[in-house]
Amino acid sequence: MLGTHYNKHLGLALVFLFFMFCNINAQEKQRTSIDLAYYLKLLETQYDIKFSYIDKDLDGLTIVVPENLNAIEEIIQYIEGTFRIEAEKLNDRYYTLSKNSRVNICGIVLDNFADNTVTGATVEVLGTDVAKITDNNGSFSLENIPRNASLQIRYLGYVTKYVKIETLLQQRGCPKILLAQYYEQLDEVFVYKYLTSGIIKEKDASITLNTAKFGILPGLIEPDILQTVQALPGIKSIDETVSDINVRGGTNDQNLILWNGIKMYQSGHFFGLISAFNPYQTDKVTVYKNGTPTNFGDGVSSVIQMETGNSVPESFKGGGGFNLISGDVYAEIPVSNKLGVQFSARRSATDFLSTPTYKQFINRAFQDSEITLQNNSTVDDEFIRDEDFFFYDFSGKILYNLNEDHKIRLSAIHIKNNLKFEETNVSANETNISLLKQDNISVGGQLQSSWTDKFSSHLNIYYSRYNLDAQNVFANQVQQLFQNNQVTENALKLDTKYMLTDELSWSNGYQYIETGITNATIINEPDFNSEIKGVVRTHAPYSQVNYNSPENKFIGRIGARFNFIENLNTFKKVLVEPRINLNFKLANYFRAEVLGEFKSQTTNQIIDLEQNFLGIEKRRWILSNDKSLPVTKSKQGSVGINYEKNNFYVGIEGFYKNVDGISTSTQGFQNPYQFSGEIGSYDVKGVELLINKKGDNYSTWLSYAYNKNNYTFDSIVPQSFPNNLDIRHTITFASTYTYKDLKLSIGLNYRTGKPFTEPVDGDEGLDDDFVPPRINFQSPNNSRLPDYFRADASAIYNFQLSRNIRANAGLSILNLTDRKNTLNKYYRVNENDEIETIENFSLGITPNVSFRVSF
Repeated sequence: MLGTHYNKHLGLALVFLFFMFCNINAQEKQRTSIDLAYYLKLLETQYDIKFSYIDKDLDGLTIVVPENLNAIEEIIQYIEGTFRIEAEKLNDRYYTLSKNSRVNICGIVLDNFADNTVTGATVEVLGTDVAKITDNNGSFSLENIPRNASLQIRYLGYVTKYVKIETLLQQRGCPKILLAQYYEQLDEVFVYKYLTSGIIKEKDASITLNTAKFGILPGLIEPDILQTVQALPGIKSIDETVSDINVRGGTNDQNLILWNGIKMYQSGHFFGLISAFNPYQTDKVTVYKNGTPTNFGDGVSSVIQMETGNSVPESFKGGGGFNLISGDVYAEIPVSNKLGVQFSARRSATDFLSTPTYKQFINRAFQDSEITLQNNSTVDDEFIRDEDFFFYDFSGKILYNLNEDHKIRLSAIHIKNNLKFEETNVSANETNISLLKQDNISVGGQLQSSWTDKFSSHLNIYYSRYNLDAQNVFANQVQQLFQNNQVTENALKLDTKYMLTDELSWSNGYQYIETGITNATIINEPDFNSEIKGVVRTHAPYSQVNYNSPENKFIGRIGARFNFIENLNTFKKVLVEPRINLNFKLANYFRAEVLGEFKSQTTNQIIDLEQNFLGIEKRRWILSNDKSLPVTKSKQGSVGINYEKNNFYVGIEGFYKNVDGISTSTQGFQNPYQFSGEIGSYDVKGVELLINKKGDNYSTWLSYAYNKNNYTFDSIVPQSFPNNLDIRHTITFASTYTYKDLKLSIGLNYRTGKPFTEPVDGDEGLDDDFVPPRINFQSPNNSRLPDYFRADASAIYNFQLSRNIRANAGLSILNLTDRKNTLNKYYRVNENDEIETIENFSLGITPNVSFRVSF
């Protein structure tokens, strides 16, 4: 018992001693962090020295007493490094201490969990012009800055943080600065992100593409702008090009294509197979199919607006890359905090490098069209072909901020295609040569001004010139044909906006556009010379009211555009074009939209002979003259419903569009009405459906479009028949998947065949009463091509080459199954007075690879 009692008391004593030791140790540690002023007094006593300093310089400064430092020189050096204080030894006993008025600091910006670096955050020294951007590691450093200043650190999605430099100086090394994420209670989502990253359906039903955030789409390894828009419901190209985009059954010339506010009359390279606009310099693309704002005239089918970056760059950015067709470079260069420069350049390698992709493209553009006679026998002529082709484009932009309220932007773009094509028919010992030069040069200037907190304006002035020179030498130089098509346009556009309240704004503006077009044709055999010139001037004031309810339950835009159109040779017209765009909440997760517009245009493209320019670039711009070609006018209305919850989106839209004032010469007829110039209209009724499910690393979608598109021509029998672009059913199914740095995508495209006109069967198909004989056709567009099907795939892998250089490698395959899709079919009479059937086919299996770097 005694032993037990003794052991119990011994245990209690040991526990008591342990807690006493811990307490004494904690107090000792706590005492090591003391006021700097008090510590200096201790040093004075210990080393028999004196410090001279200003008391307020040391207010609030505490120091952890350094261990293992015994020499006074080492201790003073430690104080200097810790507090950025300068110490001066006057003699063996006296020292002075003073704060540096300017210091060097560094830091690392992290999220509030200290897990992720915040790259690209802006670190600004308040009260100065000094600012830096954090690097890939979230680090920054600043030199020779005021000690008494503060830092403002901001980044999108995080709460702006303010830090005193003195506070950072008290922390040794490069301290970590944590940013808290910004959370905001939002109204119900009504901006829909779908398909792939960087594609958004806005509240006004427009679609925006952010190329910097663009993900991946089937068959694309680079964000080709005009290829990407074809992933949207209701937008397709029935001949697989970017220069012939069909929006809700309209022809390509019915699309208004703008680059930095400048109307573009050329949009493609390689005769429409590649977009002519560098996607890495393009910051934002906006597509309107209906409900267009009143500041846009022209383009009765759609508006495709491209904009390059509009902010003066804060740091140098650039990049470049190549694929099996071309190579390009781009850069953003800050000259000062008010002046910046952007540029991009691209050139094809097609004139000195033959790749599998180039061979497929050249076969598509100059394909061996399958020619058969009326008795289904094949024409076995042997051809030898030789081509010399290249293209390039260059764009640049100067950005200058006069001050925070007034900004000047100057833009320029040059697009060029050059071709020499020689074709020898060995069987007939006959050579044809085609020369083609196509270029577009445009320059423009913009002044963006904020006059008050409520009133702003945007002035846009531009000059644009498109030129097409084509020369054909037929039958061993017996016949020569020269054609020129030139478009010159000058424009002045002023747009203003006044905020009446936080919810209500009023937009007004005026536009003056002068468009001149020249068409020249010269033939030596038989002798023929023609030159037709025309000028149309349009004055267009407009007004629009915009309303956004506080909780976004209702968003509306209503206005009108007034076009005063004058063709200097023939007519004057006044056209009023109302526009309406409404978006409102139906229920939780459901919103509806009602859109409507009247539009008009005075420029169109006529379709030349299929065999001219080898059928490659046979379209020429012409002006409305109110006789052979009136002003084209459209009316369109649509109603849609959108649902989105938990990254599941469903959108359905029904529409009706009427376009009046079209000519058979602008519609691509390949029957007796091709050159008759009949004037008529077309009506499109349709439904567009999109179902999209997105996850953290995948997106899958199904889109369906139904169009019933009919012509009406009073002088043609029958008066109503299917449109040349009447594609009744279009279905797309696609999916993207991201695994770490690898992006994958695959897609299937299906559509019913386009209409075409067949000859009368048998011997009655050829009318010998004419010289040369003519084909007797059946009813217009009485037959259809086979259904179209194509599968595409692509993959992109991102990786770091170095700390500041990022890279990616891509692989795409178009038409995975190598299906032979018929794109067109038409008929002609050959030299032996026989009916020939010509069929044009789609791209075969077409691989492409790319490699890019950015920094």
